[in-house]
Amino acid sequence: MTISSYVRDGLAFDVIDSGPADGDPVVLLHGFPERATCWREVSPILHEAGFRTIAPDQRGYSPGARPRTRLGYRGGELIEDVVALIDEIGRPVHLVGHDWGSAVGWGVAARRPDLVRSWTAMSVPHPVPFARSMKGPQRRKSAYMALFNMPFVPELVSGRDGRMERMMRGSGWNDDDVERFREEIVDYGALPGGLGWYRALVLAPRIGRVSVPTTMLWSDGDVAIGRTALEGNEDSVTGPYELIELPGVSHWIPTKAPRKAADAILTTIAKATGA
Repeated sequence: MTISSYVRDGLAFDVIDSGPADGDPVVLLHGFPERATCWREVSPILHEAGFRTIAPDQRGYSPGARPRTRLGYRGGELIEDVVALIDEIGRPVHLVGHDWGSAVGWGVAARRPDLVRSWTAMSVPHPVPFARSMKGPQRRKSAYMALFNMPFVPELVSGRDGRMERMMRGSGWNDDDVERFREEIVDYGALPGGLGWYRALVLAPRIGRVSVPTTMLWSDGDVAIGRTALEGNEDSVTGPYELIELPGVSHWIPTKAPRKAADAILTTIAKATGA
């Protein structure tokens, strides 16, 4: 049965469920500041390979799931939202996440390996090595988080040609990306909720090691996540682990390198299932 939405603790989440209905399910978790549509060029490639894709608009992005305080965006809640989606699907899934979706996916894979057949992380490594890297050069790359943690200010600079749009252009966005941000995030009312994830960072839960087959996909054109953030990432995975580096690709892997993203997902799935 196709899932267009699901409910957890009174919050309603919108879902894009597409591809072969009988295909093995692949759950795709978007990052900031994007929605499920960021997988629009990745999903068809997975469909061609016989997989069903389920991409939710996560907490803060779906209109029916926008808590008003930062307590509503605690990492444990974000993780349980995905667990509830997998329960709705009714079987273990291949899990994929980019940016903040990757941060959440690490938590799901660590806490509920029974629900995750394989795990493909894009851009953001396990929180333990990432936190450790903040003592070095990564701290400078993550300086934007201070802005995103401020009350009201990020929303005030999110207008047309404002500071936030200039930041995103500097990270690799083009005119089409900016227009999609205006329509799908700002005009849609999703920006405060997306920023809520940053504002709740101090409430992040501890995440243990991941035992499921894992691939880490990182691009050397990423202005937000440096190579040092990945040092020791393999130590946070007890199962099979592979690091794939994409040369000449910006932070926005799903939209700027959809074929490479899909190939990495398919390779991870094949190794996990022995296909």
